[in-house]
Amino acid sequence: MKQTFKKRLKKGVFYLILLFIILFVFRIIYGYTEYPNNNIQESDLFFQEITSTRVNYASKKYKINTVSNNAPAVIDVDQKYEKIATVNTKSSEFEREKEILDKEIKRQGAIIQFEQNSGNKGYRRLQLLIGVQPEKFESLYDSLSKIGKVQSKEITKKDKTNEYKQLNAKKESLLKIRTSLIELKSKGGKIEEYINLENRILSIEEELQGLGVQLGNYDEENEFCTIKFSLIEGTENKIGLMHRIKVALGWTVSTYLQLIVILFFIAGFVYLALLILDKLNLFNSIIKNLKD
Repeated sequence: MKQTFKKRLKKGVFYLILLFIILFVFRIIYGYTEYPNNNIQESDLFFQEITSTRVNYASKKYKINTVSNNAPAVIDVDQKYEKIATVNTKSSEFEREKEILDKEIKRQGAIIQFEQNSGNKGYRRLQLLIGVQPEKFESLYDSLSKIGKVQSKEITKKDKTNEYKQLNAKKESLLKIRTSLIELKSKGGKIEEYINLENRILSIEEELQGLGVQLGNYDEENEFCTIKFSLIEGTENKIGLMHRIKVALGWTVSTYLQLIVILFFIAGFVYLALLILDKLNLFNSIIKNLKD
């Protein structure tokens, strides 16, 4: 009996120690993979403001094999999409990194669409909105990710094919309406009706001009992908091993104790529930014996 109890005790202690080690290792790994988010929110606000006034689109043409009328067919697809990368970096060698950045942008044939320089020496910040040809997007993104110490980075891609088709459909509809109104104007009529037709035609012309600007962003000669890049001057975030161990140990102890308390209450609740069920079964058994 004592040997069985000792085995169970050793087994329970082993699992408790294993749980502690798993939590500790998890926190250490998390500390190495998580990027600090200092100054990132300010960069995001800047890019949100300028991207509302400037968009870049690209296209990709490919074929899809399908079946039409029980016969194989090939469909040509012209996809329109928006691809945006965001790279936030930090460096204590601001001037040197900026020179590398300028050379890389020129080498890839990219263009700077927006630029903002701010801050005094030691606290400078450079933020760029870069337009790059789709085929050079990945190459430039990889190069910029090697500048300074990366604080955060991501790539997003959105399909814009339906929006492009809707703009074209709206343009065709407005052209037909304008043609009809011009024909009505040639038939003559009252002066008021003529003025109303002129105003309506003018309104449609303005809408067509707006659509022309929007559709112009999709033209092949204007095809670009976007890279939002920010370079912040400052000491790179370098966290020592002992500090990581200290933080991980503190978090592990706190989380471990919370889990133990939760498990204790769950075990107590289950024990009480089983005890109540056992009492009920005993009570039912006594009533049954009395009836018999």
